[in-house]
Amino acid sequence: MPVLLFLIDTSASMNQRTHLGTTYLDIAKGAVETFMKLRGRDPASRGDRYMLVNFEDVPYGIKAGWKESHATFMTELRNLQATGLTSIGQSLRTAFDLLNLNRLVTGIDNYGQGRNPFFLEPAIIIAISDGNKLTSGGGVQDELHLPLTTPLPGSELTKEPFRWDQRLFALVLRIPGNASVEPEPLGGVPSDDSPITPMCEVTGGRSYSVFSQRMLNQCLESLVQKIQSGVVINFEKTGPDPPPLEDAAPETLKSGVQPWHCCHKLIYVRPNPKTGVPIGHWPIPEAFWPDQNSPTLPPRSAHPHVRFSCLDSEPMVIDKVPFDKYELEPSPLTQYILERKSPHTCWQVFVCNSAKYSDLGQPFGYLKASTALNCVNLFVMPYNYPVLLPLLDDLIKVHKFKPTIKWRQSFENYLKTMPPYYIGSLKKALRIMGAPNLLADNMEYGLSYSVVSYLKKLSQQSKIEYDRLIALIGKKAPPDAGMKVRWRGGGMSLAQRRDFMQQLQSLTGDIPLPAELNPKEFQGFHLALLNKSLKPQTFRNPYDIPRSHLLDQLSRMRRNLLNTSVCNLRGQDSDQLHSVPIAQMGNYQDFLKAAPQPLRDADPEQPKRLHTFGNPFKLDKKGMMIDEADEFVTGPQSKGKRPGDSSNMPGGGPKRRRCMSPLLRLGRAYTPPVTPPASPRPTSDVDLADGSQEPELIINHLNQNHYSSDSSDSEADSTSGPADHPENHTDGEHSDDDGNGDGLIQAGVPGCEGGAELVLMDEQPARYLSPAALKKHIHTETTKVNNELRALITKEIRKPGRHYEKIFHLLKQIQGTLDTRLIFLQNIIKEAARFKKRVLIEQLENFLEEIHNRSNSMNHVDTL
Repeated sequence: MPVLLFLIDTSASMNQRTHLGTTYLDIAKGAVETFMKLRGRDPASRGDRYMLVNFEDVPYGIKAGWKESHATFMTELRNLQATGLTSIGQSLRTAFDLLNLNRLVTGIDNYGQGRNPFFLEPAIIIAISDGNKLTSGGGVQDELHLPLTTPLPGSELTKEPFRWDQRLFALVLRIPGNASVEPEPLGGVPSDDSPITPMCEVTGGRSYSVFSQRMLNQCLESLVQKIQSGVVINFEKTGPDPPPLEDAAPETLKSGVQPWHCCHKLIYVRPNPKTGVPIGHWPIPEAFWPDQNSPTLPPRSAHPHVRFSCLDSEPMVIDKVPFDKYELEPSPLTQYILERKSPHTCWQVFVCNSAKYSDLGQPFGYLKASTALNCVNLFVMPYNYPVLLPLLDDLIKVHKFKPTIKWRQSFENYLKTMPPYYIGSLKKALRIMGAPNLLADNMEYGLSYSVVSYLKKLSQQSKIEYDRLIALIGKKAPPDAGMKVRWRGGGMSLAQRRDFMQQLQSLTGDIPLPAELNPKEFQGFHLALLNKSLKPQTFRNPYDIPRSHLLDQLSRMRRNLLNTSVCNLRGQDSDQLHSVPIAQMGNYQDFLKAAPQPLRDADPEQPKRLHTFGNPFKLDKKGMMIDEADEFVTGPQSKGKRPGDSSNMPGGGPKRRRCMSPLLRLGRAYTPPVTPPASPRPTSDVDLADGSQEPELIINHLNQNHYSSDSSDSEADSTSGPADHPENHTDGEHSDDDGNGDGLIQAGVPGCEGGAELVLMDEQPARYLSPAALKKHIHTETTKVNNELRALITKEIRKPGRHYEKIFHLLKQIQGTLDTRLIFLQNIIKEAARFKKRVLIEQLENFLEEIHNRSNSMNHVDTL
């Protein structure tokens, strides 16, 4: 899980503008967002953790750490302001301490027991600055200095503030304020000459000198490629150079120090494809022989110094003996090894002072070119593997895992030359081989009791410091100490009275300057103090004033009283009183908390009025009733569409539609309308409610099976009209009780067979439909009602249980002809079969058979 920490320069010099019209700080913010977009294309970016640190003091400079979310990171990035000094040394130390905060708790550094490349937490620090002078409270610095003191426990165990899996890259913005006439140089981006460049090279990174937006994008793409899982190692040559090859070029025969003699590069630690975590077996030895009597551990360097010998050796690998293989980052060393084209030989590697009686130490692995000559690999083997591997080979092939006394003596002599911290790795390797009993369980690991206790104590202290710093992240810096200006309240002071000022003028002869007319401006205002040691003087007793300060205090009191100072200090400009930063304009919640408690509403039934930013007249719709004309969502709200959903049905309307009937208001019976008269009657024959003016006749909820050219159907349906009329009339009387406050009135038309359901609206001109338009309108309304019924029935079918009364209640409200109802019912049976509702299917089939029998009996009556 790579950690990507952005160190943003927030000094005042970042406010300078480029020829693009944006400030350096704006460019830095845009660069971070662009980097995140480029990184997001890689599937491996899912485990990335982003942190944000600026140039403020600890802990206020940590804007996003271990616990902050991605949203917090983006919010803090947008809110950065350039108002400080260029204290990059302190900020770098803060960034390294933040990354190292949890390493002692997890034991990832494994102090005193070898360096495990597969125990790593890769981190990349991307610093974005303008490369100006390094300024701090002590003055201007020419070189970058990191503070030596740090609150991080265990920092004395490593000489440097960084670790071998942490690299620093710097983007130094050099974009000019005026557009350059000369064309941009093509090729790579050069390094910068700012003080941060040496720090980048020490950690294994580099700096970029950015002169244009194109170069910035090129650098960001390069940085995305630099995100690799690995550790940085110092490779240094020991001994003589290798003999030159026969066909070597004359340029390669130069004497003296060559670039490949010393390389400071990364070795890639690939994660396991199955688990996503690197797996290894052998450590890189420490640069000291562990002493069980030593009470402390010597500090280690962040990057191990690995020496390689240029003497050709045979690579040794034995079956069943594990080894680790790491690929080297391209460097002059890898280029030199590949040019020799000798993939069957290797160069042994050592760590100085790792052995007990040898300065150079014993080999723990070798460098070898791959068979395809496309990369160079570092093979990490057991310590002093040229002695151990032949012994293990004899154990497997000759002794068949039954060692002799002579073999045991040779093995014990090897254990005396091996560092004690290799015992755990060797036990695991022997267990893999099938010989787990060669090593005794009581062998010491090389650390004294005092060292082990000290490491445990450091782990506990690191945990406490981690929790303390996490709790402080996100808090705002306290304001600088100053003199608070207090408002006395009440009316105007005596010094503002006209007669008093005239009297003072006659006594002193000075013309006092006009006093501040609005003393409330100074309420809660602080005067900054240049001298931090100066404390506000709040003398109430004159004897508290020192004798040496009496004259100064009297002059200050006179100046404050008469206000005769030439410098008339005002608290704020009149325009600034009503100016608010853009980032705080929408923060009206703090204003509401500080405001006094409002009085309760006189009418609690009225909907509450919300305090909404930008629209103070918006009402709370939760307390309002939903009208028939309001928009709402119908049908299932599932994202996945099914074949039975209304959204897939032909003729199905959109999810947001107007309610055309009271059908969806559950708990209220819906009565199918009856046949309208052949010709609309005048409005004078309709019994209107009081107060209605110029009503319009709107025919609503017409049933298609009642509108047919067949006279027999009309006669048959008209028989049920008078019985249904009182129910319709009842619905019309109680329509307002359901929350419809729009004044709709339903009434029956006298003199018509069965009556008709009419909706009368106030103040609308009369309008009549033609027969063709009326038929089309009937079909449209029928389709809409049936689609709404289908959505509700489908939703009921999907519910668990066997409560089907609601389904049959809705089925009785199907609109349309007999064929339409039969097809609708068959589709409902198919939907029930999808969910294996056997009992419901039987009841639906009985309901379908009942409809068939009823239609047959009606046709039989018609034939008579």
